[in-house]
Amino acid sequence: MKIDKKDIQRAEIFKVLSDPNRLQMIRILYQAHRELTCGEVGEKLDLSKSTVSYHFKKLRKVGLTNTRKEAQIKYLSINMDAFTEFLPFF
Repeated sequence: MKIDKKDIQRAEIFKVLSDPNRLQMIRILYQAHRELTCGEVGEKLDLSKSTVSYHFKKLRKVGLTNTRKEAQIKYLSINMDAFTEFLPFF
Protein backbone atom coordinates (compact mmCIF):
# COMPACT_ATOMS: atom_id res chain seq x y z
CA MET A 1 0.00 0.00 0.00
CA LYS A 2 1.38 3.37 -1.04
CA ILE A 3 1.41 6.26 1.46
CA ASP A 4 -0.84 9.14 0.46
CA LYS A 5 0.93 12.49 -0.13
CA LYS A 6 -1.60 14.21 2.13
CA ASP A 7 -0.72 11.83 4.96
CA ILE A 8 2.96 12.69 4.53
CA GLN A 9 2.03 16.39 4.73
CA ARG A 10 -0.12 15.75 7.82
CA ALA A 11 2.79 13.95 9.50
CA GLU A 12 5.04 16.96 8.85
CA ILE A 13 2.36 19.29 10.22
CA PHE A 14 2.02 17.20 13.39
CA LYS A 15 5.80 17.29 13.89
CA VAL A 16 5.79 21.07 13.69
CA LEU A 17 2.76 21.35 15.99
CA SER A 18 4.39 19.14 18.62
CA ASP A 19 6.12 22.26 20.00
CA PRO A 20 3.93 23.99 22.65
CA ASN A 21 5.08 27.48 21.57
CA ARG A 22 3.94 26.83 18.02
CA LEU A 23 0.55 25.61 19.22
CA GLN A 24 0.20 28.79 21.25
CA MET A 25 1.18 30.89 18.23
CA ILE A 26 -1.53 29.25 16.12
CA ARG A 27 -4.04 29.85 18.91
CA ILE A 28 -3.04 33.52 19.20
CA LEU A 29 -3.38 34.08 15.45
CA TYR A 30 -6.72 32.28 15.34
CA GLN A 31 -8.16 34.28 18.23
CA ALA A 32 -6.88 37.60 16.82
CA HIS A 33 -8.86 37.23 13.56
CA ARG A 34 -6.30 39.50 11.88
CA GLU A 35 -2.66 39.67 10.88
CA LEU A 36 -0.19 40.11 13.73
CA THR A 37 3.47 41.06 13.74
CA CYS A 38 6.23 38.90 15.21
CA GLY A 39 6.55 41.50 17.95
CA GLU A 40 2.88 41.27 18.90
CA VAL A 41 3.01 37.49 19.10
CA GLY A 42 6.29 37.62 21.00
CA GLU A 43 4.80 39.97 23.60
CA LYS A 44 1.90 37.61 24.24
CA LEU A 45 4.28 34.65 24.70
CA ASP A 46 7.15 36.55 26.31
CA LEU A 47 9.48 35.46 23.48
CA SER A 48 11.99 37.48 21.46
CA LYS A 49 11.21 38.48 17.88
CA SER A 50 13.97 36.18 16.62
CA THR A 51 12.51 33.20 18.49
CA VAL A 52 9.03 33.95 17.17
CA SER A 53 10.42 34.34 13.67
CA TYR A 54 12.17 30.95 13.96
CA HIS A 55 8.94 29.22 15.00
CA PHE A 56 6.91 30.94 12.29
CA LYS A 57 9.41 29.82 9.68
CA LYS A 58 8.65 26.22 10.69
CA LEU A 59 4.89 26.85 10.60
CA ARG A 60 5.13 28.58 7.21
CA LYS A 61 7.27 25.76 5.77
CA VAL A 62 4.46 23.24 6.35
CA GLY A 63 1.89 25.73 5.06
CA LEU A 64 0.03 26.57 8.27
CA THR A 65 0.74 30.30 8.24
CA ASN A 66 1.14 33.11 5.76
CA THR A 67 3.73 35.85 6.03
CA ARG A 68 3.50 39.23 4.40
CA LYS A 69 6.46 41.58 4.61
CA GLU A 70 6.04 45.32 4.50
CA ALA A 71 9.32 47.22 4.81
CA GLN A 72 11.01 45.66 7.88
CA ILE A 73 7.80 44.32 9.43
CA LYS A 74 6.48 40.79 8.93
CA TYR A 75 2.73 40.30 9.23
CA LEU A 76 1.58 36.80 10.12
CA SER A 77 -1.75 35.09 9.61
CA ILE A 78 -3.23 31.60 9.60
CA ASN A 79 -3.52 29.77 6.30
CA MET A 80 -7.10 28.56 6.76
CA ASP A 81 -6.99 26.64 3.46
CA ALA A 82 -4.27 24.38 4.88
CA PHE A 83 -6.26 23.75 8.05
CA THR A 84 -9.37 22.98 6.02
CA GLU A 85 -7.51 20.55 3.77
CA PHE A 86 -5.15 18.80 6.19
CA LEU A 87 -6.63 19.33 9.67
CA PRO A 88 -10.37 19.92 9.19
CA PHE A 89 -11.27 19.12 12.81
CA PHE A 90 -8.32 20.87 14.46
